[in-house]
Amino acid sequence: MAEPLYELTLTTLTYGGEAMGRLDDGRAVFVPFGLPGERVRIRLTEEKRGFGRGEIVEILQAAPGRITPRCKHFGQCGGCHYQHISHEMQLKAKSDILRDQLQRIGKIENPPVQETVASPNEWNYRNHIQFHLDDHGKPGFQASTSNRVIPISECHLPESSINSFWPQLEFEPNTGIERVSIRKGTSDDLMLVLESDSPETPELEIEADISAVHVFEEHALVLAGNDHILIRVLDREFRVSPASFFQINTGMAEKMVRHVLDRLPVSQPTILDVYCGVGLFSAFLAPRCKQLIGVESSPCACDDFTVNLDEFDHVELYEGLAENILPELAGRIANPNYVLVDPPRAGVEREALAAIVKLNPKGIVYVSCDPSTLARDAKRLIDGGYKLLDTTPFDLFPQTYHIESVSVFEQR
Repeated sequence: MAEPLYELTLTTLTYGGEAMGRLDDGRAVFVPFGLPGERVRIRLTEEKRGFGRGEIVEILQAAPGRITPRCKHFGQCGGCHYQHISHEMQLKAKSDILRDQLQRIGKIENPPVQETVASPNEWNYRNHIQFHLDDHGKPGFQASTSNRVIPISECHLPESSINSFWPQLEFEPNTGIERVSIRKGTSDDLMLVLESDSPETPELEIEADISAVHVFEEHALVLAGNDHILIRVLDREFRVSPASFFQINTGMAEKMVRHVLDRLPVSQPTILDVYCGVGLFSAFLAPRCKQLIGVESSPCACDDFTVNLDEFDHVELYEGLAENILPELAGRIANPNYVLVDPPRAGVEREALAAIVKLNPKGIVYVSCDPSTLARDAKRLIDGGYKLLDTTPFDLFPQTYHIESVSVFEQR
């Protein structure tokens, strides 16, 4: 028997890259690759109590803002979500979605969300790309609706030097490699990173002049070239190891650093940088304070941080989980004037956030890559005596639903 099809009008773009509409019975349905105002025929792919998910079978009436995607894999590959939307419309959607999350989850009336800061490049902006391998050893991306790997022949997101290199990659089937990454440094230096769960080194023939590293369980074995790359931000080079996190859009990393510097007073006694990574923000904040304290859980990022901030004598680094270290620091250091947090997608752990409030800083700068966890943590900070001054979204990931943002809180 044929699956039932439903007709509905899509009304709203939601966080996650889907457009929402309602069935005749009132249930909300979330549909990828749709646009507000479109009349669509869909097939339900998932049904839960009160809502469902669907996929478009036919667009009965397209929205005026719909454009032709650049990539032939769009709609199958899960890497992009917004290629059918103009960049200008993407920017507005991200501000609207961030505002909605702060209202609904954070319970903040009229949240002070600014216009989205645009990326210098809508395409070819990624300095880091990660592939999965299909059953034949071909690089690809996971499908938009499953974990199946879609082999690809083009991608318009990596920087040009990465795009020139990755089509040359060939692997034997069943090599045990979980993921393959390519990272670009200064002067188009490339690093190939092979990730696996096994210490057994995969066989690899490298003809190009690049670095290659095998990463397993936080260990990195150099197969060719160097054990790190250098990435330049605002005329300052950062050492970045294979397993260390760094912002994938270098031009936007510069804009975010400038924004943070503009929002903080020039001279401060103490600044605390939590989830400090390799020191992207710390390196620019250190000249503005008498004491800078970093907290980071990744051992390789801590090694990079130490190298990147070696010139400063007034910088301390604590290696470990923020929720373990911050409660201890609360009893040992004078109240920091400002705390900067740049947590992973899960946001700041409750214990860590409580310790930050106990430290009683004048202000908190929250760098977020997930509007929903930002909204949750914003509510906790407001309940802890802080006021949200403003939130600025940054379009680090054009053509995708991902939203980076910088929020500034001050004591009430």
